[in-house]
Formats: sequence, C-alpha cells, structure tokens
Amino acid sequence: MLDNLKNTIGGMPRVWKRIILIAFDFVALSGALWLSYTLRFGIWTPPNRLDQLAGLLTAPLVAIPIFIRMGLYRAVIRFLPERAMWTVIKAMTYTTLVWVSLAFVTEALTRGVVPRSVPVLFWALGTILIGGSRYFAKALLAPGVGMARGQRSVLIYGAGDAGAQLAATMRAQHANFVVGFLDDNRHLHGRDVAGFRVYAPSRLPELVEKYGVSEVILSMPSLGLARRQEILANISGHGVKMRTLPPLADVVEGKYLVSQIREIDIDELLGRSSVPPDTDLVRQMIEGRTVMVTGAGGSIGSELCRLIVRWRPRRLVLFEANEFALYQIERELAAVDGRDVVPVLASVADAGRVRHTLTTYGVDVVFHAAAHKHVPLVEANALEGIRNNVLGTMTVAAAAADCGVRNFVLISSDKAVRPTNVMGATKRWAELIIRQMSITAAENNTGQHFCSVRFGNVLGSNGSVVPLFKEQIAHGGPLTLTDAGMTRYFMSIHEAAELIVQASALSEGGDIFLLDMGQPILIQDLAENMIRLAGFNVRDAARPDGDISIVITGKRPGEKMYEELFYDQSHASVTKHPKILRAVSDGVWPGIDEPLRQMADFIAAQDEQAARKLLFEFIKWGAAAPSIDSLDSARRGVRFASPERFG
Repeated sequence: MLDNLKNTIGGMPRVWKRIILIAFDFVALSGALWLSYTLRFGIWTPPNRLDQLAGLLTAPLVAIPIFIRMGLYRAVIRFLPERAMWTVIKAMTYTTLVWVSLAFVTEALTRGVVPRSVPVLFWALGTILIGGSRYFAKALLAPGVGMARGQRSVLIYGAGDAGAQLAATMRAQHANFVVGFLDDNRHLHGRDVAGFRVYAPSRLPELVEKYGVSEVILSMPSLGLARRQEILANISGHGVKMRTLPPLADVVEGKYLVSQIREIDIDELLGRSSVPPDTDLVRQMIEGRTVMVTGAGGSIGSELCRLIVRWRPRRLVLFEANEFALYQIERELAAVDGRDVVPVLASVADAGRVRHTLTTYGVDVVFHAAAHKHVPLVEANALEGIRNNVLGTMTVAAAAADCGVRNFVLISSDKAVRPTNVMGATKRWAELIIRQMSITAAENNTGQHFCSVRFGNVLGSNGSVVPLFKEQIAHGGPLTLTDAGMTRYFMSIHEAAELIVQASALSEGGDIFLLDMGQPILIQDLAENMIRLAGFNVRDAARPDGDISIVITGKRPGEKMYEELFYDQSHASVTKHPKILRAVSDGVWPGIDEPLRQMADFIAAQDEQAARKLLFEFIKWGAAAPSIDSLDSARRGVRFASPERFG
C-alpha cells in the first residue's frame, strides 16, 4: 500500500505536484487562521457567513505569492535539506507581517479588530502545518524509509561530516538502504545524524540480524593505521563485507560519492607502518635519466614503471617478452603527457636485442625485474627457469657493463636465502652474478654500480596467493592452503617499488639490499581475513554453519614452511632509510664463470638432471666457503664469458 502510494506520487508530473502543494497550503493556512481566532475567543463554531469565509481566505492569498517568491515550491520534497525549515520560518514571518498590516488597514475581518495574540498563534500554527507537512512528506517518500527491492542494507562507521555526506549521497542515489551509523562517541549513541540513528559498535550483531546488514562502510578517511586495524578486526567475523572511503587527499574536498567507496585492501590488516619515501633518493635515480625496466609488464615491473614515469625521466624503455603485457603497460603510460615511453618486445635471453636497446637509447639505469617467479611452474620447467633467471640475468648485466650503464638493479627474492626450490636457487645465482659484476666494475674503475634488492611476497602480484584466494572466494571456496603453519612476508606493490628505487640510490657497488618486510604472516590468518573482508564467515569444526572453508592440501615440491631475508641477520647493517638494510659479507665466490659455462651447456643439451644438480651444488659449496669482506680480497682474476655465450 505504502509502496504503491510512493510510486504513484513519484510518477506524477512536476506541475501536478506543485498544484497539490499549493492547494494544501491554501487549506492549511485558512485553517490555521480560523484556529487562531478559535483559540483566542474559545468559540469553536465553524465560519458560516460569506464575510467570515472571505476573511479566512486573506491569509493564503497573502502567503502563496510569498512562498512562491522564496522558492518553497521549487524544492524536491523527498530530498529536502534540514536547513529548509529556516526558509519556512522566514516565509511564515513575512506572511504574518503582511497579513496583519493588511487586516489593520482594511478592517476587513469579521470581528473588526485583530487581537494581539492572533498573529502570534497564526505564525506558530502556520509554521507547524507548512513545515511539518513538508518533512512528513519527506519521511514518507524518502528512499531511506523503506528498503526497495534489490537494495542492500548498509551501516556507515563514523557519524562525522564524511559519514553524513556519504549517507545523504547514498540516500539520494537509491544505491543502498542506509540502516544508520556506528560510532565510538558515546554522546552520539541514540541520536540522529543526517536523519539516521547512531548506534554503538557493540550493537552490530543485533543490527545484522534485525536489518540484514550486508556491508559496513568505514567513513573515517583520516583514521590512523592502528585504529583502522582495530576497527576492522572488531567488525570482521560478523558476516558483513567491509569497504572504506579513500584518504582525504584522494577526494575532492567536501564531496563524497558512492563511486569513491573502495574495497578494503588486505594489506590494511597486516600491521605494516608506512614510511614516506625519501624524495631526494628517488629523484637522484630517475629524474632526467634514461631508465630501462626489464619485465616491464609484470606486477613489479609495471609498478616500477608507474613510479618512474611520475618522476620525469628523460626516457623510459619498457623491455618485455609478453606482447599483451607490454601493450597494456605502454598504453597506460602513454596517457601521461610529456613522457617519452619506448616499448621493446624482446627476451632478456636475446643478447643482441638487449645490447642494441641499451646502445640505441643510451640507457643510464636498468631495473632488472624480468624473471619466472611462480615456484611450482619453475619447478616443473626447471631448464626454462634457469635459462631465463640465471643466463638472462648474465646477458643483461654483461651488456649493461659493456654499454656503460651507470646503475644496474636486480630485483631478487627472499627465496634466494637457503633455497629449496629452483626459483629460489636461480635468484641466488642471479645475486652472485651481480655481486661479481660489481667486483669487475670496481677493478676496472668504471664507476658503475651493480646491486640487488631482496624482499618477500608482494600482495596482488602475479603468482601471489592473494589473487588465488580472491578467485576461490568468488567461486564460494574452498580456499586451498598447503600447510596451516606456513608463514610469509608481505608488502604492497607500491611500497616495494618505492623502496627498490630508494635502495638503488644507496648502492656503493655489490650491495644486496634487504627491504624491511615487518613480521611474517600466517597464510591461514591471511586466508581467514580475506574471507571476512569479503563478508563471509569461515567454516570449520567450530563453525560448521560458516560460508567458506579452508582446505589443507600439503606442501608442494620445493616449498618452504617459512621464508628468510638473511643468511645471517647479524650481518645486516642499517642505511639512511629505516626500511632498507644492507647485507654485509654475504659470500662472494670467484669461481662462477665456469659454472655458468657448464650451465649453458646443460641447457643446450636439455639435460635437466645435470642442470638441477649444478644449480644446488654450487650454492651449497658457496655457503660452506668463507665470506669475503672486501672487494680487494675477492679480486682473483674472475672473467665472464661474452653475453652471446649465454644467448
């Protein structure tokens, strides 16, 4: 019945709605004037003479033109703002003054004299009737009163200015049914803000059950990290999805739109404290220089490109073997005005193409992010992993040395520390190649700097567990976990890219930089948090009625229970950046040239067994060898074969 009435009124032409309002005001003001005289004289007899009726009509005849002039018939009733009441009060004040003046001048009223209390009563009653009718209609017709079909029930956490604006916008756009606010301020509990009730956060389970709340929107853009994590932890587990407004710096001041609400990133629950980038370090590495990124279409490579292009390089060279990935990142960066972006479709194993690119574009800095990184796939395709990760690194590094590249940065991995899989072992070989290349550069006094940057898992990167979990959640589960006790280090892609560039600016040659990854995270905790953030409950033995279960599948070949960033944590020295450490005495072995030759021969002969054996035995031999603390003691006549040898 109510829905039919709302639909009927809502579908009427605008002109008819105005006619209805004017007619109501005409009757209401006439009634207010009669009631004013009745209350004054205590005579409840309805007007029965023509002169009495004519006298009552003077009030609406005076008021309607004033109301039209002040815009009372232009407002859309269901979206009427609270401040409109002041307009009603002013309109009634002007109406009363004009009517009283007219009454005294013409003496046209039936009683001949207007008692002093009548104008006051008329003003009060008229204000109540006119203002009250508007807000009653708003309450009846506003989309927030009843939940329409297809709408979701949501709660907004934070009853401040941002929350009030968001609630008003959502109500106006019919996007969701706003149940009310959650807020920590006890003085607001039970009160109304922007027409919605404010509840204590402890009442969330009750509201979920009563109103079917499916989503909580965190509307506190300036909230600190620790408090945000505390709120998210309290909300999670109630079967509601959580979203948030972006930071205030990312929003046009004073405007909060439904389209600006975003999903809460899982890294907001990891407890990492962000450190603003050292802009001098970033500028030193990029501004005015020609930079080449290998693997430019990958997750790390593409984020590096996005960061680099913002810092005004002279030219950015995108070196990528995957055609579609290169097309995507080149198209994205081409939208940045005034930037010279060069896409190069080629493999890092193609020595001729690498050398030609470095020479043609006069590359100053190389970020070598190209690598096969998916542990199970590289384990199953060991020869290709070794060819790309080891010989490809040798090819690019040797070409960079010959072409006068000033800075070379290898993107390494925590899996290079005591590796148990092919991917980790190839990354360790790559680190050793870069370390030895730095020794050669120092020996020849070229002024070139070669370094490696080692870090753990990046949230959302290709091969990361996060996209896999998201996909499994979208299909209703289960989430597959290899072991309940497995831990990993995590950081965001953007933070990793910023720290890589800053670390490279700190290079003294031969460095292995270690990014501070915070505390390791239980993968099971990560999976449970992602389930809760998606608005579901974990199903296990204690909660058999949950939505999504987690299944333990067992460790995969070469997989470690935990990752390490250091061979020896006591040998890590601090740098000027609080999130960047430098590995000291990380082991430099001068005999890598001959193993590289042997590895190239094994790959050419497709001898995977021999390649695997050499891959791990060389690392074990090196780990047992004494560390070398200085470049001088490492200079033992090491020479590398030409890069073509490994192409």
